[in-house]
Amino acid sequence: MLGHDSQLRRWLKGLLRWGGIQHFHPFERSIRGEVELVRRQYLESEQRFRALLESLPKVAVQGYDRERRVIYWNEASARLYGYTADEAFGRPLEDLIIPPPMREPVIQAHLAWMREGHEIPADELELLHRSGELVPVFSHHVMLNEHTDEPLMFCIDVDLSDQKQARRELDFATRFDRLTHLPNRQTFEERLDETLEECRCHDRSLVLIYLDIDHFVEINDALGYEQGDRLLVDLARRLRNGQRATDMLSRVSSDEFVLAFPGKHEGEAINRLVKKVHELLREPFVLDNHKRKVTACLGISLFPANGESARELMHNADLAKNRAKLNGRGSVLFFNQQLHEDLLKKHRLVDRLERALDEGEFRLHYQPQVSAISGRIENLEALLRWEPAIGPAVSPAEFIPVAERSDLIHRIGDWVMEEACRQRAHWRDAGLPIERIDINFSGRQINRLDVFQRFESCLDRYRLGPRHIGIELTENVLIEADGRILDGLRSLYDQGFRIAIDDFGTGYSSLSYLKYFPVTALKIDRSFVRDAPLQPKDRAIMEASVFIGHRLGLEVVAEGVENIEQLALIREIDCDLVQGFYFFRPMPADAIERLIVGVVPAQSGLSS
Repeated sequence: MLGHDSQLRRWLKGLLRWGGIQHFHPFERSIRGEVELVRRQYLESEQRFRALLESLPKVAVQGYDRERRVIYWNEASARLYGYTADEAFGRPLEDLIIPPPMREPVIQAHLAWMREGHEIPADELELLHRSGELVPVFSHHVMLNEHTDEPLMFCIDVDLSDQKQARRELDFATRFDRLTHLPNRQTFEERLDETLEECRCHDRSLVLIYLDIDHFVEINDALGYEQGDRLLVDLARRLRNGQRATDMLSRVSSDEFVLAFPGKHEGEAINRLVKKVHELLREPFVLDNHKRKVTACLGISLFPANGESARELMHNADLAKNRAKLNGRGSVLFFNQQLHEDLLKKHRLVDRLERALDEGEFRLHYQPQVSAISGRIENLEALLRWEPAIGPAVSPAEFIPVAERSDLIHRIGDWVMEEACRQRAHWRDAGLPIERIDINFSGRQINRLDVFQRFESCLDRYRLGPRHIGIELTENVLIEADGRILDGLRSLYDQGFRIAIDDFGTGYSSLSYLKYFPVTALKIDRSFVRDAPLQPKDRAIMEASVFIGHRLGLEVVAEGVENIEQLALIREIDCDLVQGFYFFRPMPADAIERLIVGVVPAQSGLSS
């Protein structure tokens, strides 16, 4: 560490020769002036070397005689080990800085070097500080006068405390979560696999709970990341305090934690564990000096029923958690094989959707909206249909949610816009008396940054305007819309486009929001229409919806009208338009053309 051994030996021998090391016998000799000059030069050299040793704050140098008693102790040694030079001089090495388990091996190694010439190799060691704490050092040894009766051993110790601390910090950073100090995913998986092996040996089970905080991003957005971090730290503390010594806990992502409970768990015992985790969330969290209730969705997998390895158990619990989130805040779901099969089915469905887009298997059907009073066709709603080349048609209720969770919804949405505009332009050019076609925008689609530019560009290509094409959105899409989306909708509203709230009454919006939304129509959900003739509450909701819509200057459409009793009620409460099987089913474009020109007359009953 201070150069090669040969150079170090020359320096130390010079130090010894000229008496620079304390407690050496004085060296006196009568010499002539020339020799005295040489001696002074050596003394100056020795002083410079000694100053060098004293100036190295991390390099501790000690000298020991044949009995391993201290004969030299520089300032760095005092700082490193806590003994001053005066306190160290004359004391044996093994009594000062050698830990008890190492003392006898050190003595024997020193004797073997003196007697047999077996050098002590340089190595990383942990030696004793005066306080009893261990000090990490890299220790190098040099023997002088090894072939005399007075051999001297020098130890050069480099302080590795900073390096060791850096290694510990790096190890912590790679194995633990910086914020909560919980094991990270990798460390948790390693420990969980070890625990599972113990469970196998002792015929025990294990419950794994995957916890995901509901709408955590809203907390960060509303209160800031500092308050979000405080919530995570507080939650980690609660979860940790609620565990036994054998239980395990990890923060595996921003707002997700995994808990493992090994033991004999069956039936009701498992339910009690889940209830216990939920109870830890019951007490409000104090954020920004206000109490805030927090919920979480839980996905649960069991060992050995749902997996044999940590990775498999975590994957299955994660899958159950994701499905639980679809059921709303605070939901709990246990993994089962059906979930796995559903996931595989969805993956296969995504592949089929991509092929369907490439191979032109999608069609648009059109369902007329008719006047509740006259039965006259006023507008059409475009409805997407998937008709595979091989096999039966696939329901939109099956493939639309899958497309929503992937980027395919954007390709499908673009196709629907293009096809609806193309068809409307074709009917215009053919002179058919067809009014507007309304197309549906999904939540994922409306969040696309350039969705309004794409819509208006499509209209421009086919020379269409507000009287030709309208859009429909669910009320939850509007509730969650940001300023950019609302501005885009207002621009369309100001141009005269029809903007309808679809499935009205099934979302979670306040009616007061209606005055802020740029909409022109309400479509009452079929669930109210279906039972309204016999259910007073459903009738009341319909009447209120029509009343509010009209007072706000909105057109009101009743969906799902299938019988004369429903139609009579709709007419009684002055609803404007009707859409449903009582008049017309959705039909392809050529059937709409025959209907419009009179080949298929409008019916006052179910269409064929």
